[in-house]
Amino acid sequence: MQDILDDIKFLVECDSPSLNKKLVDQCGERIQELLFHYFGKHAEVLEEEKYGNHLKFEFGEGDETILILSHFDTVWEPGDLEFKIEGDLAYGPGILDMKGGLVQTIWAIKAIKELNIPFSKKIVYLFTSDEEVSSPSSRYVIEEIAKDCDYALVTEPPVVQTGALKTARKGSARYYIDITGKAAHAGNNHHEGASAIQEAAKTIDFLESLTDYEVGTTVNVGFIKGGGKLNVVADHAEIGIDVRAITSEEQERIDEIICELTPFTEGTSFEVTGGVSRPPMERNEDTKILFQTAKEAAKEEGIKLKEASVGGGSDGNLTANMGVPTLDGLGIIGDGIHARNEHIIISQIPERAAFFSNLLISIGTKEGT
Repeated sequence: MQDILDDIKFLVECDSPSLNKKLVDQCGERIQELLFHYFGKHAEVLEEEKYGNHLKFEFGEGDETILILSHFDTVWEPGDLEFKIEGDLAYGPGILDMKGGLVQTIWAIKAIKELNIPFSKKIVYLFTSDEEVSSPSSRYVIEEIAKDCDYALVTEPPVVQTGALKTARKGSARYYIDITGKAAHAGNNHHEGASAIQEAAKTIDFLESLTDYEVGTTVNVGFIKGGGKLNVVADHAEIGIDVRAITSEEQERIDEIICELTPFTEGTSFEVTGGVSRPPMERNEDTKILFQTAKEAAKEEGIKLKEASVGGGSDGNLTANMGVPTLDGLGIIGDGIHARNEHIIISQIPERAAFFSNLLISIGTKEGT
């Protein structure tokens, strides 16, 4: 137990905010140290100019391939949080999302190696550096590798409290609307102006009205800025929109509405940028079969495994959209994703690592196929 916790501490204490390439790459070097220590070889470095380098590690051989996805970037800036242990809980930046799950998975593969378990499939373990900013560079890497894979396992944290795996996720899209109006003196010539802020208000009201909880669609305007001096009709405003949808059809419908939107206020104009960042991860027959395999693997550790559909997106959305049977939420147990109390439950680490190892064995041995 202490050794795996030491490895988690080793990674967590290396801050890796998504947009700081230097720090993210330093964290990647620590992953390389762990891989070399346990497997005697380093991962292949997939170099990036703007974001941190991605790492590709292979284990085993076979005609079929299991893709494992973990990211090592976090939402935290250096010094925001510190690693600490209080009772059965370990705290720190990215410890739950998802450095703990990353280390837990390395140990699951390590157990297969050390026990000399026959393994008839190849594992490709991809460590990515930009998931927290919607995977702008790793998306293409993931899709290129996934097209030759037969399964995808994602080590994001399971559902809080229930420990359920994620067999469906909403798709996500982000848009920005840059609004141009016409400035005028608010007292003398108000009628000559065209308020960008007024247009923003009307547009926001329309966009928010597209939310439909019954079909699982949310449209949230989470960013707005504009105007300046109070005695001037505002000639500029900008809004940012987050969209979540359960199905590809619904995601495409909302995308078309937003991209074809025209101003409501005379004298104003705007430009829409952005689009779909992650397609929905839709539960299908292959997902059901893979989950049943996981359920049986969990039983061996006394875990009554459940499944769930969630609103947040992950890189599992990408592989599922390509038709690769995908299971998500295979990471470490804890709470506080993106919150200052982000933590993992130490006592849950051994059984979850053993469960993941069992799952790999079930998929990757001749007897389990």
